[in-house]
Amino acid sequence: MDPQRMKEVYERLQLLEDRLGHRVRASRGGSMGRATTEQLEERLRDLSQYTSELRQLVEELVLAIGSRPAAPPPSSSQTPGA
Repeated sequence: MDPQRMKEVYERLQLLEDRLGHRVRASRGGSMGRATTEQLEERLRDLSQYTSELRQLVEELVLAIGSRPAAPPPSSSQTPGA
């Protein structure tokens, strides 16, 4: 498992939720039955975008779980002549 990649995916998941999460939740008043065509189209676009980005994040999460940790960058103190 690559913990850095997992962390990055988790942060992106939080950003997605902050950006679109409130737009795709069902409204409490049950007003979808009285929504206009334009409102329904906008909600459908939001849901489509959220679903697409969520699918990409889940794919990256699976890859992060199955991958090895990234090799640490070589430190400058180990260079010859230092």
